[in-house]
Amino acid sequence: MEPQMGFLTMPGVGFFGLLLIGVIAGFVAERAMNRDHGLLTNMLVGIAGSFVGSALAGVLNINYYGFAGNLVVAIVGAVLILWIFGRSQRS
Repeated sequence: MEPQMGFLTMPGVGFFGLLLIGVIAGFVAERAMNRDHGLLTNMLVGIAGSFVGSALAGVLNINYYGFAGNLVVAIVGAVLILWIFGRSQRS
């Protein structure tokens, strides 16, 4: 039986873990994509990236757990979001 999670939580971390992962993932994605955002934008991109990354991991049947696993998934998702956003801005 899988553990139940709240709306704004990730597997293995709680709400404040989600915020911390969002800030770190947004910052790493910002640096990787050579962008310049503020703290709030980094947090929002990182949190959105965690949802995108977890959906992508689910489609690819990749299991991840804990802080480190969620961080990696969130970074991948945040980089993907910034990449798609950058491609749409050039058109």
